[in-house]
Amino acid sequence: MCGISARYTSMTEITTNKRHYGFDVLRVLACYMVMQIHTGEFYYIGNGGAVINSPDSHMVGWYNSAFRACVPLFVMLSGYFMFPIIDTGAFFKKRLSRVAIPFVLWSVLYAFYYYFTGGTSLQTALINICKIPVNYGVEVGHLWFVYMLLGIYLFAPLISAWVQTCSRRNMEFYLLLWVIAFSVPYIHLIFPAILGECYWNHTPTLYYFSGFLGYVILANYIKRFHLQPKPWNYAVGALLIIVGYFITAYVFETRLATEKSTDALELTWGFETINVAMIAAGIFLILKNISFQNTSSFGIKLLSDVSAKSYGMYLAHIMILIAVHNWLDPHFVSAAVKLPLIAGVTFVLTYLLIKALSYLPKSKWLVG
Repeated sequence: MCGISARYTSMTEITTNKRHYGFDVLRVLACYMVMQIHTGEFYYIGNGGAVINSPDSHMVGWYNSAFRACVPLFVMLSGYFMFPIIDTGAFFKKRLSRVAIPFVLWSVLYAFYYYFTGGTSLQTALINICKIPVNYGVEVGHLWFVYMLLGIYLFAPLISAWVQTCSRRNMEFYLLLWVIAFSVPYIHLIFPAILGECYWNHTPTLYYFSGFLGYVILANYIKRFHLQPKPWNYAVGALLIIVGYFITAYVFETRLATEKSTDALELTWGFETINVAMIAAGIFLILKNISFQNTSSFGIKLLSDVSAKSYGMYLAHIMILIAVHNWLDPHFVSAAVKLPLIAGVTFVLTYLLIKALSYLPKSKWLVG
């Protein structure tokens, strides 16, 4: 045990003593990507989840297909810094409190926000608050992410030693099966049920290799074996982004004219698809080693501050986004302008809100 602890300590020192500003860039980029993804929903999702087929919805497809990597990037960044877990109690205390408490507070705020804006009754708002341990309210759907992340935290201590000490080949074997599992949504177009699936069994052969845990393993694979910048990082990263984007955007665009529901339309937009994973891996490879000469400049300090407040921005941004959309949408014709404009203004205003809240006493429980 002493040897393992020493190895953990050594690896932790290697990866934490030097600040990797590329991860700040990735976190800020992912935060913005989330906001533009949610901005796009105004232009292709109709009543009851029906598909809107319009020039604006096609523009959403071309723009936002590249941004579907937002959630995978957040998971990779969280997973990168998750290990080693030496003290499980301390890990849960730090991680769960920093994630769960702000989540609960913002869930309550959203419940009352929708009540005061006329979206729900007071009774419904109070019921939604009581349901927080069960599931998020329909109106605050972006909070699904927190439940998923908490699940990864709960599982992390069980695999910490493996992630830190397994061989490169073992990691690559896991990732290969994960890639195959992420191809299942497309295999289902030909074979609706595979490898043991049927109406009474939803746990087929590759079930345990699917899901967001693979992004955590991928981040740690890069951390252990490909952290140092290499020329191939940029070539392979660019190729992954180009191929992944082409699949993501092309299929979305071609299905706009035929699909009636958004769940079918978003086949290639799923976070658990191979093409979205390709985009996330490519972006991570290219940006992970960004460095800056003058790290004391205002711009770098601002970058680090936005990165530190990205979780609070994620939680809060829907309130700001709705207001900004209602304000700016009538003044512009094309989504080509509205998407980046509304998302950009939302990003800046949400940062300013979280920055202001950070000056309050005990603000960490609100901004993360």
